[in-house]
Amino acid sequence: MGIEGVGARVARKEDKRFITGGGRYVDDMVVPGMKHAVFVRSPHAHAQIKKIDVKKAEAMPGVVGVLTGKELKADGIGNLICGWMIHSKDGTPMKMGAWSPLAVDKVRYVGDAVVIVVADTKGQARDAAEAVEITYKELKAVVDATKAIQPGAPQIHAEAENNLIFDWELGDAKATDAAIKSAAHVTRMKIVNNRLVPNAMEPRAALGHYDKAENHYTCWTTSQNPHVARLVMSAFYNVAPENKLRVIAPDVGGGFGSKIYIYPEEIVCLWASKKIGVPVKWVADRTESFLSDAHGRDHVSTVEMAFDKDNRITGLKVDTIANLGAYMSLFSSCVPTYLYATLLSGQYDIPAIHANVRAVYTNTAPVDAYRGAGRPEATYVLERMMETAARELGVSPAELRRRNFITSFPHQTPVIMTYDAGDYNASLDAAMKAADYAGFARRKAEAAKQGKLRGIGMSCYIEACGLAPSSAVGSLGAGVGLWESAEVRVNAVGTIEVLTGSHSHGQGHETTFAQLVTQRFGVPIDSVSIVHGDTDKVQMGMGTYGSRSGAVGMSAIVKALDKVEAKAKKIAAHLLEADEGDIVIENGEVKVAGTDKSLPWFQVALASYTAHNLPAGMEPGLKETAFYDPSNFTFPAGCYICEVEIDPETGLTEIIQFVAADDFGNIINPMIVEGQVHGGIAQGVGQALLEGAHYDRNGQLLTASYMDYTMPRAGDLPSFKVSTSNTPCPGNPLGVKGCGEAGAIGSPPAVINAITDALGVVDIPMPASPATVWATIRATK
Repeated sequence: MGIEGVGARVARKEDKRFITGGGRYVDDMVVPGMKHAVFVRSPHAHAQIKKIDVKKAEAMPGVVGVLTGKELKADGIGNLICGWMIHSKDGTPMKMGAWSPLAVDKVRYVGDAVVIVVADTKGQARDAAEAVEITYKELKAVVDATKAIQPGAPQIHAEAENNLIFDWELGDAKATDAAIKSAAHVTRMKIVNNRLVPNAMEPRAALGHYDKAENHYTCWTTSQNPHVARLVMSAFYNVAPENKLRVIAPDVGGGFGSKIYIYPEEIVCLWASKKIGVPVKWVADRTESFLSDAHGRDHVSTVEMAFDKDNRITGLKVDTIANLGAYMSLFSSCVPTYLYATLLSGQYDIPAIHANVRAVYTNTAPVDAYRGAGRPEATYVLERMMETAARELGVSPAELRRRNFITSFPHQTPVIMTYDAGDYNASLDAAMKAADYAGFARRKAEAAKQGKLRGIGMSCYIEACGLAPSSAVGSLGAGVGLWESAEVRVNAVGTIEVLTGSHSHGQGHETTFAQLVTQRFGVPIDSVSIVHGDTDKVQMGMGTYGSRSGAVGMSAIVKALDKVEAKAKKIAAHLLEADEGDIVIENGEVKVAGTDKSLPWFQVALASYTAHNLPAGMEPGLKETAFYDPSNFTFPAGCYICEVEIDPETGLTEIIQFVAADDFGNIINPMIVEGQVHGGIAQGVGQALLEGAHYDRNGQLLTASYMDYTMPRAGDLPSFKVSTSNTPCPGNPLGVKGCGEAGAIGSPPAVINAITDALGVVDIPMPASPATVWATIRATK
């Protein structure tokens, strides 16, 4: 390992431009003649559109166009789709209601886009938007998924009777019921996973430009997967033929899943650019993001966990109602199904599992993947149950988990997944040691003398990353493959460009991907460039989500590097008159092993392009492409321990320490991995203590600004104690597993387990705000 190669703590190359104000985001893009857009959005959660009058708006200063859904439909623009088909247990397909990019006859949530106003400045567009007159007939709304499926609830889509999208199941119901019936002990809970707003640092934005002379469209957008955006907008939304549409995702300030999807705004800006004849830019303000970005989580589950007389789990039964909001977003259907129920075995050897999931429409913002996407919900169910069961059984939470750990691999769970490698005892031991778990009783007694309540909680999580293989997800309903592509170009002077279908929006790809190349060829990391996010530059790729960039994106790069290395060795062997098998590449040189014969790397690269002396029949150049489709998911796992202290007079919870012991397989850059874990824990703590999206009964979002939606700040968090163990993944050439979502998956149950331990209660809802904790304390007196 070199100081810049695999395993090195290399500072992020991209940070220089970010911290000096040199980042290039969509809002920084300027196209000659560009105008600014504002969307008129529904103020009602559920209403019929009776009339739209745009005459006053059209006459206002600077306005160049005011467009409605009827015009959009007349031009043949299609509805937004959900790209993962789920069938109910009776075999019927999911009930996907129509979602027009601009509402035509009906609005279904506060924030539904109805009209686009385009003007010379954003201020002029905003003023004109206020002049658009829309007559609504307000309808009754429903925001609670458990109420939306009751008889007599407001009907949101005609296609979905009682607002039920699908009623799906996984596992063996009979075996699970039998295990519960014969159990020595059964723990039962109702578990709620609260709704969240992603809140990426950069709000969503889109810039659409139609070039009439070339009949060509360009869309700059805040996307995690620009190639999929181009595919969907051309194949399903009829915006433009794929060969006439370029999608560029430049620097993107965070995504967390919320920028995977294609939203109405990208579609409408492209369409409006052609319709009006000018480039059209839209940038959301923060309240607009709260209203219209896809939200996350929002599950209500009834759970039963069965144990035998030796405290071994014999069965797990889960019934979940998942709120998907007013429309089905692009991947919304897979989140409460194949990304959730398939992980309900956790780290435990559970012989019988059955999950039933009902997905439901409500008059709220659409719900889709948010950091972890189904895995946090599964972990929260499982780890809250394990902690509660340990208390009911009167045993140590750590030892109950240890007794039920999977210890032999590969392990086939009852819910599809085959775990390939892991050592869950190692993570548990590391976490307990770092947390001084054995010394907690003493610390609790000392806190009590100070009038404080102290608690400790743990969470043992597992997740599935690198979503794959394509044939498997295709059989489960996915509309796309989940492979990845890479192209490695060695230039004539020896510098190297890597073009990847993965997309970086905070993960550090420009550094970690370059480390792979440095490790392979021994070239300086500054001589390696990473190119991504532009469909005209990079061949088709599937983007970044689900912690797939390492396991899938890097593996594609490794395959392309293998081909480049093989060709470079053939050229060098020819030039050095040596056997190809004796050629080695290291420290920027191509050498004949065991001799002093060598060539500098750049000379081999130059020779490939001058082509004066190549092996017979070899094509000039040194450039290779590869596609990589994984053979299995990867399975990062770990143990988190949280210790809290609560002031009973105010309900304020302070996290005294937080320990994270993770197994991510082989690690490319430990510093970047630690940063990913820190950020994930911060978001998980935010969910547990502070964050929650709340609607009133009329469908108005009560938490549509930072005045009402509390984000975690530095003062809310301790210095995290993080460590890693390593059981390499056998399913990819790098042995990596993925780290981007772990912190957000494992931390919420650890925090809530600690709080309930401190308070001596079974449950407390998230977010466990000071007011909620204070009320819980008072209720127990």
